[in-house]
Amino acid sequence: MPAFLSRCLTALACGTVLLFAGGCSDDQISAREGAAKKIFLINNRSEPRFLDLQRANSTAEHQINLALFEGLVAESKNSDRDVEPGVAERWEPNADKSVWTFHIRKNAMWSDGVPITAHDVVWSWRRMLMKELGSEYSKMLFLLKNGEAFYQKKVPAEELGVRAVDDYTLEVALVGPTPHYPSIACHTSWWMVPRHAIEKWGGITDVMNPWFEPGKMVSNGPFTLKRYTFRRYLETERNPRYWDAATVKLDGVRFYAIESDNTEERIFRRGQLHATYNVPLAKIPDYMRDHPDVISNQLNLAIRLYRVNIARGPLKDVRVRRALGFSLDRQSMIDNILRANEKPALGIVPPMEGYEGVKEFRFDPAEAKRLMAEAGFPDGKGFPTNLNILISKSEVAVQIAEAVQAMWKEHLGISVGIASQDYTVYLTSQQQKDYDIAFGGWNADYYDPATFVDMWVTEGGNNHTNWSSAEFDKLVFDATQCADAEKRLKILHDAEAVALKDAAVLPIYYITRTRLIHPAVKEWQPRALDNRLWKYMDLISPPPPCSMDDELKRD
Repeated sequence: MPAFLSRCLTALACGTVLLFAGGCSDDQISAREGAAKKIFLINNRSEPRFLDLQRANSTAEHQINLALFEGLVAESKNSDRDVEPGVAERWEPNADKSVWTFHIRKNAMWSDGVPITAHDVVWSWRRMLMKELGSEYSKMLFLLKNGEAFYQKKVPAEELGVRAVDDYTLEVALVGPTPHYPSIACHTSWWMVPRHAIEKWGGITDVMNPWFEPGKMVSNGPFTLKRYTFRRYLETERNPRYWDAATVKLDGVRFYAIESDNTEERIFRRGQLHATYNVPLAKIPDYMRDHPDVISNQLNLAIRLYRVNIARGPLKDVRVRRALGFSLDRQSMIDNILRANEKPALGIVPPMEGYEGVKEFRFDPAEAKRLMAEAGFPDGKGFPTNLNILISKSEVAVQIAEAVQAMWKEHLGISVGIASQDYTVYLTSQQQKDYDIAFGGWNADYYDPATFVDMWVTEGGNNHTNWSSAEFDKLVFDATQCADAEKRLKILHDAEAVALKDAAVLPIYYITRTRLIHPAVKEWQPRALDNRLWKYMDLISPPPPCSMDDELKRD
C-alpha cells in the first residue's frame, strides 16, 4: 500500500458531518470564503479508487482528472460536439481520415517544467496497452492500428499505430477511417502521463508505484494535486506552468466525497458547498418550484441500466432476461421516484443528434409473463429465491431497486433480494462478475453512439456480463472500418439491436443531472457529457443575491 494511503486511513475517524461541523478540520472554509479565495468546493460523491490517470474508471476520478491533466485536444467550451486545441495546437487527417497528425505546442510542459513531447504520448499509449497495468479503458486504444495485437503481445511496440515524427509531431494511424477521432481523443484514455515521474518512483505498470501521491505527482492540466486526505477531500491548486494558465480563473478545486444525498444537501444549505453531486429525490420538486435559481436540471448523455450476469442460474436463459426487461414500468419510476425530467430508456443509446436509437424494451407485462412461462417459470413457480440486485449505497439505487423488486414480484411472481455495497466494493464485484443483476450506468466518453455500443464487445473492459456475440463484435469492428458516416451509424444501430435482443443489458432511464449550484458560481454550463471544464469556471465574490440567501449566508 502506498504510504500516503496508509496515512489517509487514520482519517476514517473523522466522519463527513464532523468534517463540516469543524470537528476534525482546521482548514474548512465556507462557500462564501471559497468564492473570495477562488477555491471551488464541489461534492464528487465517492473517493477516487485510482489517482493514476490510466487506471481511473469512475466518474469521480474523471472529474478530478479533468482538473489535473489535459490531452492533445479538449472539449470545446461552446459545444459538446466540437473540440478545441489542448496540448496539440493543431492537427490534420489524411484523405480517408485513418491517419491523423498532431502538432504539439512548444510551450506545453509538465507541472515540474519538463517539456511535453510526442515521445511522451507514444510512451503513454504503449503503457495504456500493457495488460499488466490492468486499465479498464485499455480497449479504447484498440482503435490504434495493431492496438489489440500489441495488447495481446503479438506485435512489437514499433508496430503500434503511433510514432513521434519528431519531438513535436505525432502521427496516429488507426484501424480504419475515423472522421470523429478528435472527439474520441478528448477522452482521458488517450491523454499522456509523465514518463519521467513514473519511472522515477517505480515500475511503469506497478500498481504500488507512488508517482500519484501529493508531492510526487506531475501533471499537465490547469491544476496540480495539492493534498489528498482520505474521507475528507482532495484539493488541487492552480498550475502556473499550464500552457493556457492566463485563462484559468480559479486558484483551486476541492473535491469532497460525501455519499449521502441528504447529507450533501444539508451541507449546501449551510453554505459550505458550491455544487452538490445530486439532490435528494424527495426534495427535487420543492427546489424546482421554490428555488429554481439554485437548482440545475439537464438531460445528460447518460443511461442508468441493469447489467445481467448471464452465467448465473436462470439468467442464462435469454427468455428470462427479456422477461425482466419487459416487466419494468420505466415511466412509473420516473413519475413516482425520480421526478427530475428523466426519459424512459428503451435502448442503450440516449437521444443523440443524428442517431436513431433502438427501442426494444417497452413495458409489456403480458409478453414478460409469456416468456417466463416458456422458460419454465409460469407465474414465477420454480424460480430461485437467492438472486440479488447489486447496488451501491445511494438513495437512487435503493429506491429504484425496491421499485423493480416490486414490479418483478407483481408481474412475474418472482422474488429477488437487494445487496448493497460500498461504492468501491460494488465496482470490484462487477469487475469480478460476482453478482447476479447489477444497477449501473454509463456516461458518454465522447459525443458519438459508439461510446454506448462498443463497450459490450467480448471481454470489453466495462462489459462485466459474461455476454459475448461474434455477430455483435463483427458489427462493432465493421463500424471502425466505415468511412461513410451515415452507413457507419446504421452499422452501430444494428449492433445495438443485437445487444438488446440478447438482454444482457436492461435499460432503465436516460438520466438528468440535477445539482444544487451556489449563486457564487460562474460558467457552470449545461453539458451533455457533464464534464466540468475547470479552466473556464469562476466564482463571484461577494455572491449575487438568490432565493436562499438566508441559509447560504451562514458561515
